[in-house]
Amino acid sequence: MFVLVCAGCGAELTTPLSQVSLPVHARQKYGNGAQLPVLLQSGTFAVDPDPWGGPWRMWDEIDPGEAEARGIYAPVYALSDSTPGASVIAPGDIRGTRLIPEKRGGACCGLDGADGPNMACEACDLPVATRVDDCSLWQAVRLSSDAVRRVPVDGIHATPLSWAELAEEGERIPPFEPIATWGGRLGSNHYWSWSPQWEAAAGQALAHLLVASQGQPVTVPGGLTADIFQRALDALLPAGRPKRRAVLAGPGQPSPDAGVGILLAPVHPQTGQTWTPAGPTASAYLVPLPLGVWLWLVSPQSYLPVPASGRIPQDVLRDDPLPLLPNYLFRADRGTFQHTLVRLPAVRSPWLRTILENLTQGTSADLF
Repeated sequence: MFVLVCAGCGAELTTPLSQVSLPVHARQKYGNGAQLPVLLQSGTFAVDPDPWGGPWRMWDEIDPGEAEARGIYAPVYALSDSTPGASVIAPGDIRGTRLIPEKRGGACCGLDGADGPNMACEACDLPVATRVDDCSLWQAVRLSSDAVRRVPVDGIHATPLSWAELAEEGERIPPFEPIATWGGRLGSNHYWSWSPQWEAAAGQALAHLLVASQGQPVTVPGGLTADIFQRALDALLPAGRPKRRAVLAGPGQPSPDAGVGILLAPVHPQTGQTWTPAGPTASAYLVPLPLGVWLWLVSPQSYLPVPASGRIPQDVLRDDPLPLLPNYLFRADRGTFQHTLVRLPAVRSPWLRTILENLTQGTSADLF
C-alpha cells in the first residue's frame, strides 16, 4: 500500500492505495454525451506507462527512430510529449488539493484535462494532478509522476490474488449495460448498449488476434465470443483454408489441444500479467482479455429478474419489461484497437499496415 505525496512539500495527497493494472479502457472516449463511471475502484491506483495529454507533436514532426524508441511502430495523428508514468486514481481518493479554475479545458460537461494539470497542492500550490470527468470519458484523477512521490504505508501489504482465487472470486463484467446520458428537464436518460468495457477489451484483443493470425483466416469459439470477434476477423483477414484456431484458455479451464496456436487468456487485474499455460501450448500466442470479460465468456450468466415489492424510485431502471438488447451488431472500440496495433512491432508488415491505413481512412467504419 502507498500514499502519494506532493514532491514540493511532502503533503499527503491521497488515501492509502494498493496498485492494480491500468484498465484497457483507460483512454477510451465513448459515444457522445454519455456519463461514464469512475475508472478505478476506490483504494487503488494504476500507473500509466505512456504520456497522456498535451503538449502534442504531429507525426510528421517525429523521427521514426524516436517513435520506435517510444514503442510506436506505425504512424499516428499526434504523440503526447507529456511526462509518462502518471498515477491514476479514483477522484474520491484525492486529498489536500484544490481545483485550478483557469485550467478547465475545452470540456462541455466537466473537466477534460486539455489545458494540463488542473489540481494544485493546497499546501504549496504546486500543480500536481489532472482531474477528468467530462462526458464520454472515464472519471479519474491523474497525478503527474514529476509532481508526486509514492510513499509506502508501514505495516500494510497487499498480496496479489492467485489465479485460482481470481477464477473463483473474480467479478464478471456483463456484455450489456444501461448507458446514462446527461438528463434534460425530464431527468436522467438511459439506453441499453454493448458495454464500453467490452468494446475496449475487444479493440485490444482484435489487434493481437490479427498479429497472431499471421495473415491467415482465424476462427474463434461460437456463441458470444464469435459475436464479438468473428465478423471483424472475417472482414479483415482473407477467406479460405486452412484457418488458425483461437480458444479460450485460463485458470480452471481444460488444457487446450496441442495444435491450438492462439489462446484468449485473462489478464491479472492486480499485476497486469497475462495468464500463461504450461505444456504443449506454452508457445501459443496469448491474446489478453480483462479478467471480468474473460470470466463471462467462459461462464456466461443468464439474466434472472428478482421479484420486488414497493414503488420503484423515479431514477431507477425497471426490470419489467426485461432490458432490451442493443439494436446493432457489436463493434470493437476503434481508438483502443489503433492504440494497441501501432504498439505491436508486427504492424510494420505491409498487410497489417494496410489494415491500419484503411481504418484511418474510414473504410472499416462498419466494424468499429
